[in-house]
This record gives sequence, structure tokens and C-alpha cells, in this order.
Amino acid sequence: MARSQLAPGVEIVAVGEDGLAVRTADGEFLRVRTGDADGDALRARLAGTAPAAAPDDTDAPGAGGDAHAGPRTGSAPELDRLVAAFDAAGYLATPGPPDAARPGHAERHAAAWPAHRRAVVLLGDPVLTGPLARLLRASGADPRPGTPGEPLPADTAAVVWCLDGPVPDGLWDEADRLPERNIAWLRGHREGWQAYVEPVAALPGDVTSAHVRARRLAATPAHRELAAYWSGPRTSGAPVRLTAPAAALLAALLADDLARWATGAPDSGPLPARRRLRRVDLRTLTVTEHPVLPVPDVARPPATAR
Repeated sequence: MARSQLAPGVEIVAVGEDGLAVRTADGEFLRVRTGDADGDALRARLAGTAPAAAPDDTDAPGAGGDAHAGPRTGSAPELDRLVAAFDAAGYLATPGPPDAARPGHAERHAAAWPAHRRAVVLLGDPVLTGPLARLLRASGADPRPGTPGEPLPADTAAVVWCLDGPVPDGLWDEADRLPERNIAWLRGHREGWQAYVEPVAALPGDVTSAHVRARRLAATPAHRELAAYWSGPRTSGAPVRLTAPAAALLAALLADDLARWATGAPDSGPLPARRRLRRVDLRTLTVTEHPVLPVPDVARPPATAR
């Protein structure tokens, strides 16, 4: 078996006389039953610092089988079995040096974003579109500034609209139809100290901004007040200023959602990106996720026979 290494975020912990535990990438601890394998040898294998044991490398590594000739490394088959179990559970990385150390890493990272989805048009406020453009460019996309109401370039694959404030009534109505043209549609906005990152709409029938507004109105007893807040006018005093860390967080959430759509990467949480509304408390940078579904079209009532 080739050298193996724990995946990023996965760690092995020595728990005194209780043996070993694995801390998963999700922060959970699981007990490791090592059996006849030596814990130190297993940790060396999983750290990527020791090659696989030779078939005749058994509990006594000395040439003459002397139990005191060297440290106990454990049974090679038992170590292989444990390493295979870690692999099957998804706790191992691809063997080799870290990505950043590999030649051509930057080119491969950029190429991971499919060429036919690289053109991304950014609309909205520079406090958000600026950091978002930098993140998308680093991921391999080709972000371009756009102007609301103007025709999109022919090669546009996605549109992202970011507002440092509430969304005026009707502003995103036309953009909600972008998925019908095979253009992905992603957006985020701020309401006071709360910001909302809406789900990616990539296909007809996905969640649009109108669906999110309808679901939010249905979910609150203050639906009249919320609708009035959106439509304005609103009176405010000292302005809420979006800090650099808050803007960076919102940009990172948007960039991650768009990258997952572009590359087909699996979702990282319990809710799929296309059915997830994220609410960010800008005072504490706390993110909460809420499921959101499309709102079915309401059929017109049949004409009453006269």
C-alpha cells in the first residue's frame, strides 16, 4: 500500500490509556480500535511520514526476530487494514505533497473552473463586488463589471448582484428570468445589521429572489411591516457601515456557492446550495442557514360560466 496521509482537517489524537481517536473534519471525535496494530506506527503512516510496512515486517522488526531489537511497529496487514478503513471513510487525502507545493498548482486550480462558465458579470455595490471579484479571479473565473439594464455579453455564464442595502421592489424581477436563458443567477443584500445570501438559481424552477421574498413574508407575523420596509420610504439615523471583515465574509459565501455550481463540487452542509438561504449577523459575523423552496405558480381560476 502506498504512503497515505490524513485529509485536511482530519487529525489523530492520543487519548492516554484509551488509545487513539480521530477528530473528523466536522469536529466530531471517533474512537479508533487499533487491534494488534501499534498506535505510533499507525500515526506515522497517517501523517505521511512512514511508508507501508514490508510484508515480513511484523511485530518484531529486528533481523533475527528479537523483540528488543527495535520499536514495535505492529502487524503490516493490520496497519494496512486500518489505513484502508480510514480511506473508505473519506479521511485520507490523495498521496503526495500539498497542492500549493506542486508544480503548476495555480494553473490546475484555475482550470478547475470550466471554461464555458468562466464569464461572470458582477452588478451592485463595489464594497461587495470588489472582494468578490478578487475571490472569483483566484478561483479561475473571469469576473467582469456590468451595468443594470444593459445587455449581457454573449458568453455570460452567471450574474451576481450584490447590494449594500435592501432590494427595491422590482429591481431583480428581470434577473429572476436569467435561468431560463441558461445563465446562473446569484445575489446577496443587506438589511440593517443583517445580510442575506440567496441560493443559486441555475435552472428554470430554481429559487428566485421573488420566491425568497414570498417565503420570508409567509414566515413572519410582521409581513406587512416587512413589505413596507422593502418598498420604503425608510427613515434611518447613523448609517450601518459594512466592515471589511463582513464584506469579505459575504464575498466568500457568494464565491463558494458560485464555484460549487461551476465545478459541480458537492455541497458541504446539510442543505443544498440551490435550496439554502443564509442569514449573516453583521455584528457577530454569525451565519445561519434556512431551507427555502420555490413557490409554485398559482393557476388562474377558471372562468365562471354566465
